[in-house]
Amino acid sequence: MNDCYSIYLDKAALNDISESVDYYEKQQKGLGDKFIEAVEDKFSILEKNPFFAIRYDNVRCVPLKTFPFLIHYTISSQEKKLIIRAVFHTSKNPNWSNR
Repeated sequence: MNDCYSIYLDKAALNDISESVDYYEKQQKGLGDKFIEAVEDKFSILEKNPFFAIRYDNVRCVPLKTFPFLIHYTISSQEKKLIIRAVFHTSKNPNWSNR
């Protein structure tokens, strides 16, 4: 029996990741790739263990290990699905009215 959850990215979260990769790549060649690796590593962990603390409403957050970002997500337990809502820098205040 497969106990892993599937991960789905909102368009807004995909945009967050893309913008961050572009930013880091401009800072130092190859740093954007390291950011993607950090995000993918955290996704692998979330697939197996998605039940991190709820931070607000029904949204859970988990930090990246080497970058100052939080992955914001919700869980659909019946569908065994995680919906990644945002990948925000920790210095930003998430604005959910646009999402």
